Amino acid sequence: MIVLGCNGFTRGADLFAEHFGAVGTEKHYVLGHDAGAALLVDGELVAAVEEERLNREKKTSDFPVNAVQWCLEQAGVGFSDIDLIAIPWRFSDQVFDAMMGDMVGAPLKPADKVVRLSHLAALFGEALSPEAVLADFARRTGFTPDPDKVVFVQHHLAHAMTGYYMAGQQDAAFLISDGRAELFSSLIGEIRDGKISVFDEATISANDSIGNLFASITRFLGFVPNNDEYKVMGLSGFAEPPRPNPFLEHIVQLHDNGRYTLCRPHDPENGRCFDDLFEQHFGPYEDTVEYKATLAAAAQEMLTAVTSHQLRALEARTDLDHLLFEGGLALNCVNNTHLLEGSRFEDMSVSFGASDTGVVIGAAVHAWANHPDAAGPARAATVTPYVGPEYDSTEIERTLGDFTGRVEWTRLPEDKVAERVADLLTDKVVIGWFQGRLEHGPRALGHRSILANPSFPDIKDVINTRVKHREPFRPFAPIVLESDAPKIFEMGRKTRSPYMTFVFPVRPEYHEVIPGATHVDGTSRVQTLTDEDEPLLASLLRTFTERTDVPCLINTSFNVAGEPIVCSPTDAVNCFLGTEIDYLVLGDYLVTKAEPAA
Repeated sequence: MIVLGCNGFTRGADLFAEHFGAVGTEKHYVLGHDAGAALLVDGELVAAVEEERLNREKKTSDFPVNAVQWCLEQAGVGFSDIDLIAIPWRFSDQVFDAMMGDMVGAPLKPADKVVRLSHLAALFGEALSPEAVLADFARRTGFTPDPDKVVFVQHHLAHAMTGYYMAGQQDAAFLISDGRAELFSSLIGEIRDGKISVFDEATISANDSIGNLFASITRFLGFVPNNDEYKVMGLSGFAEPPRPNPFLEHIVQLHDNGRYTLCRPHDPENGRCFDDLFEQHFGPYEDTVEYKATLAAAAQEMLTAVTSHQLRALEARTDLDHLLFEGGLALNCVNNTHLLEGSRFEDMSVSFGASDTGVVIGAAVHAWANHPDAAGPARAATVTPYVGPEYDSTEIERTLGDFTGRVEWTRLPEDKVAERVADLLTDKVVIGWFQGRLEHGPRALGHRSILANPSFPDIKDVINTRVKHREPFRPFAPIVLESDAPKIFEMGRKTRSPYMTFVFPVRPEYHEVIPGATHVDGTSRVQTLTDEDEPLLASLLRTFTERTDVPCLINTSFNVAGEPIVCSPTDAVNCFLGTEIDYLVLGDYLVTKAEPAA
């Protein structure tokens, strides 16, 4: 059975811009962001890619026509071969009625309600309704799907199945939390034998979204909401939260059964609906690191308090010992570590597709596992993040030829790549690393990465200013052999962290060994690696450590601020030439910049 997962709306961005002000810094505040496609064949994930990697528009919400076409080509199938199409949204008539009911009961003037109802009607009629989705698919692909073969999966259930599938399809409890889905922003439950049970008494409405509150904080601090929340997380390490914490005293209220509410409902048409409260409790806005860090630290503590409150309710309802955490909030890796260490769960999984990048996979899994002709996912299936496009030596050479006069290159013997790159990394250099199939999800996991030696104290400043063009407070993550990780980091209950979704304290004796990968609070967001995961990069790590006694490398995404991670060799060379990256490794080609003509 072949299942295509598909997320994105052709008219989504325009409708949100026209009716909800999603322009400029608000442009990512839309449904369908992180658009993409995935293809499941008899339960095996054979292809998945985000549309942004192909159309080069960061976090695009457009219909993923390029991603769909690539997935089909990768599997060697056509539209007529597809058995099911899975959409990770279910905006049914009942959902529309419920949203209208919420709006009718909102504390607004009648005229304002009429305007907002017209906005909602336009959004449903032109983008979100099943009829609009089917019409959009046909218009963009030229293929008219059979409505009986299109499965609309509730957004949060798609998230849950993403985590379940990537964690090996073992029975697990789950927490899902993001900005909003159809009607809700967070839910808890469990998955047994592939069947989802939601604990309805703990479900959180979209009006009380902690994800949207965190986005409001991101906006208030001068960053881009639904994009830069990780900057708030990074800033939180520079300060301690005030006592008492204003968020927990005045803005968020905790209730029984893991529920919580905000002191006022989030207003989807007024992103600054909490700004007055922020200034009331933290003082007038100041564009200083001290002010921003203090508020960020309070927000980070609030997030942990709220999600820990949800976990306590989940612990009381389930006897399962494995936890899945998915949704946009699961990208907050500082919180993830606190959640696991403060719970009774033996382990916690956060997938490489925890944000909306992964819902195309989860929707496809959900549709397949619940189809009467499918037996459910094979428990022995191994899921890798490396499921995107790859480019062979012919394509790499063709690309390099297109840049003749601007770059020079040497093809290394395949068994010498790790040695040569390890030698280069003994110096204070920055290397673009491009290998194999593109990784899926928001994090670079070693196939489209920028690598550097973390032993240089100022290497973080070098990469931030000369390469990434981003804020100087931003930390960098280390990649380390799984076998070495416990010697360098206090791993707690975790034995591995393959997707860079947890933060761990750096052991004191290594603070001066890897200063470039140690945040101001003494922690690192770690990616662990084995020979089975990625043999070439593992060999590079091993060789580098033998040469330097430095047990890890800095690994950050191969892109500059505001652009998607590179996908193709052309993307990689353009990024290389547009920054102060010193070397580029494309497969087994070592590329340098040509000396300017005299």
